[in-house]
Amino acid sequence: MQIDLVALIVDDYDPAIEFFAGVLGFDLVEDSPSLTNDGRPKRWVVVRPPGAQTGILLARADGDRQRAAVGDQAAGRVGFFLRVDNFDASYARLVEAGVTFVRAPRTEPYGRVAVFLDIAGNRWDLLGSG
Repeated sequence: MQIDLVALIVDDYDPAIEFFAGVLGFDLVEDSPSLTNDGRPKRWVVVRPPGAQTGILLARADGDRQRAAVGDQAAGRVGFFLRVDNFDASYARLVEAGVTFVRAPRTEPYGRVAVFLDIAGNRWDLLGSG
């Protein structure tokens, strides 16, 4: 058993794809036309870190309730955790790419960590060794 996908509600597909694939370096696994349950057009967009099994379904907000959740899927907490092989190099690359970090790097017993915001405003831990 494994978790295949986790949905992340975003404002729009293309800026989210650019952030996850272009900035974070995830693979764009799928971008296919689809339909909502009531027949309106949407896209099925999946990104995944290289070599990972679990992907993220980038789901465009549909309706007021979902729009209200964009950027606040974990109610202001860190809700996503991205482990990298080389923390310092990854941190420097993301800063250079304009990613917003809301907590500076620090060292914890489990390694280096810094908190950044994704394109929607959700908080992520960047985790790794130095």
